[in-house]
Amino acid sequence: MFSDFALHERLLKAVAELKFVEPTPVQAAAIPLALEGRDLRVTAQTGSGKTAAFVLPILNRLIGPAKIRVSIKALILLPTRELAQQTLKEVERFSQFTFIKSGLITGGEDFKVQAAMLRKVPDILIGTPGRLLEQLNAGNLDLKEVEVLVLDEADRMLDMGFSEDVQRLVDECPNRQQTMLFSATTGGSGLREMIGKVLNNAEHLQLNQVSQLNATTRQQVITADHNQHKEQIVNWLLANETYQKAIIFTNTRAMADRIYGRLVAQDYKAFVLHGEKDQKDRKLAIDRLKQGGVKILVATDVAARGLDVDGLDMVINFDMPRSGDEYVHRIGRTGRAGNDGLAISLICHGDWNLMSSVERYLKQSFERRTIKEVKGTYGGPKNVKASGKAVGVKKKKTDAKGVKKKTGAKAPTKRKIANRPKTDALSLVSKDGMAPLKRRKPEAPAAE
Repeated sequence: MFSDFALHERLLKAVAELKFVEPTPVQAAAIPLALEGRDLRVTAQTGSGKTAAFVLPILNRLIGPAKIRVSIKALILLPTRELAQQTLKEVERFSQFTFIKSGLITGGEDFKVQAAMLRKVPDILIGTPGRLLEQLNAGNLDLKEVEVLVLDEADRMLDMGFSEDVQRLVDECPNRQQTMLFSATTGGSGLREMIGKVLNNAEHLQLNQVSQLNATTRQQVITADHNQHKEQIVNWLLANETYQKAIIFTNTRAMADRIYGRLVAQDYKAFVLHGEKDQKDRKLAIDRLKQGGVKILVATDVAARGLDVDGLDMVINFDMPRSGDEYVHRIGRTGRAGNDGLAISLICHGDWNLMSSVERYLKQSFERRTIKEVKGTYGGPKNVKASGKAVGVKKKKTDAKGVKKKTGAKAPTKRKIANRPKTDALSLVSKDGMAPLKRRKPEAPAAE
């Protein structure tokens, strides 16, 4: 019960108002330690309630009577605008009965308006690294009095190349008393290096092993011959699967636009979301999806983090993600908070090894599925290695004329001629090694 936590009565009132009764596992594990002021390193699956696990302790620390604000007390860093906006809403919901004010700094919004907000000095600042650094460099942001720093989706921030930006912002908070780092995956060496730099004697809470992530989501694989065949499979799935809302993930903006165009032409209520869309369009796409005006979102990985939509119960990987972590975040958009979900990956010849790498990472074997109405000729490689990857076929060597060389024959080696006397460019040594032989110069072409 949330009432068992040592939270201020105003926060408990907000929790009750929001009809939160039983804390999730990550909240039950992290909130007591965070209230003690401990540094935390938390690994838990998406949709597990991580946001409340750090927001409630921050609010409990800052709660008090109304007063003039002179400095920012808490900074929450996130990788994407969408996740930052969602976190701001959570902070505002939990702080509704307090005098605590929060602010948002992300790209895609008016720079001067943000600077004006910073002059009012919010208690809690939420933002993405790029725009925060721009405001910092412009002299509009002072983080020296920050007491609590949160790095949410830290693994994603590293994946997106924010490592140096994050470290710079961390260094701008020299007086922080508590740092909490949350991620959905265990990450790699880059994340371990960041943990070593920013956390102090941290408590590590790993709520889920990688193999346990998205336990309520069925994960299927459908083989395809080529991209046009994949489009046929997508059409069949959208027409025949039972779902409320779906996301189709691609690796490129061009493919996202192509699939979106095809769906609109077939009168599907769809929207497309990728990095070239401005903030207004991105917000409109997510709002339409949440409100039900749109059932299908076609997106690149910009939407794989921070998108929490009720009823989103199907994810289609049109393109296989390039890493296991990215796969976890994509399919984490469905099967949230214990609900059932379906994740389907479409696999061509070139996708097979990526898929097998993800299976090894998750220590799972995906369900193989065949749809007879759109069945193709490719069903996977003829031979696979112990790792699950396809066995490559060695190409026979050919000569310059394209004729296959005989195997087993040794290539001729050049003989080394010892003590060969040096000659100029137009002379050669005669057979007896005595007189030089003059090479005839080519004749000039006859005049026509």
